[in-house]
Amino acid sequence: MNYEQKNIPTSKLVTNSGQLAGVPKNPRTIKDARFRALVKSIEDAPEMLSLRELIVVPYEGKFVVICGNMRLSAARELGMKDMPCKVLAEDTPAEKMREYARKDNISFGEDDIDLTLEEWDREELAEWGFELPEEDEQKEQTATDYSEQIELSYRIEITCENEREQEKMYNELMSRGFVCKILTL
Repeated sequence: MNYEQKNIPTSKLVTNSGQLAGVPKNPRTIKDARFRALVKSIEDAPEMLSLRELIVVPYEGKFVVICGNMRLSAARELGMKDMPCKVLAEDTPAEKMREYARKDNISFGEDDIDLTLEEWDREELAEWGFELPEEDEQKEQTATDYSEQIELSYRIEITCENEREQEKMYNELMSRGFVCKILTL
């Protein structure tokens, strides 16, 4: 991948509004409390912007933001004059820019909320913008009774010595009217 790292004035950065051929408008939005949390996050730790730069591409004398449109909006809210960026080559294929834009916003992992609540400081997490379940919601999740939703079923597991014995047992039970499934574990 061909790119250059540099700080670019925020006045030269434009959000992705679909102006690049083959690259759709940025579909992500951020509102109210989540936007305020992002602004606070950048205000508290502006060095994070250098660790996770915007990804931009030159376009008509400016730079279109491919990855980091919301960070740019938050930085502007804070009055930041320039942003650390990785500048893609002008000839970067639209397919690659679309891929970067979507992958930049995919979270492949999941948080173990129980472990998070056990080992991390709840106030600190909230301060950083991490969405925590309400304490009542957490209690509800652990105290829900699903017993009325469970459909009773009666099953038997039979361990066989080999495949031939398994087939014989299966055929015998089927001939007696039982519903059977063969599982090989």
